[in-house]
Amino acid sequence: MSTVCHPQGVAAPARALTVDTLGAWLVKASGAAPSTRSHVLGGFAQADTWCVRPTYRTDLVAAGQRVLLWVSGSEADLPAGIHAHGRTTGPAREGVMPVELTPLGVPVLRTELVGHPRLGAMEVLRMPAGSNPSYVTPEQLDLLAAMCPELAAPLR
Repeated sequence: MSTVCHPQGVAAPARALTVDTLGAWLVKASGAAPSTRSHVLGGFAQADTWCVRPTYRTDLVAAGQRVLLWVSGSEADLPAGIHAHGRTTGPAREGVMPVELTPLGVPVLRTELVGHPRLGAMEVLRMPAGSNPSYVTPEQLDLLAAMCPELAAPLR
C-alpha cells in the first residue's frame, strides 16, 4: 500500500477513492426493509436524501455526481442488485447525502455481476458489509452502462 505524507511528517495510507477514481457513488439499502420497499413502489419520488456513514468519502460528495442504488439481501421479489440511478444534489453533511433517484426499468442484478471478469471486483461484491457509500470506478460505470443503457444517459 502506498502512503501519503502529511505536512506534519506523519505517514497516512493512500485513499482508495478520490474524485478522479470515482465513477459513481453506490448507496445501499436492505431489500427486507419496509422503507426500501416503499421507495421502490413509489419510484424513489420521496427519496431526496440517503443515510451514509461519515468518512473521508463523504467529504468528496459534491452536487452533480452519479449515484447508483444497491439493494442487498435475498428477497425473492426484490433481488440484490442496482435498482435505481441518479445524481447527488449537494454535499453530504452529518451522515446525509442529498440525491435524486430514478428507478431502472430493469435492475442490474448481483447474479449478473458476480461472474463478470471485471465487474466481479466491484467493492459492493468484494465487501458486501463495507462502507455506505460504496463506489464504482469510471471503468466499472462504463461496463455497467454497456449492460444497462439507462446508466449511460446524461445526468439532468
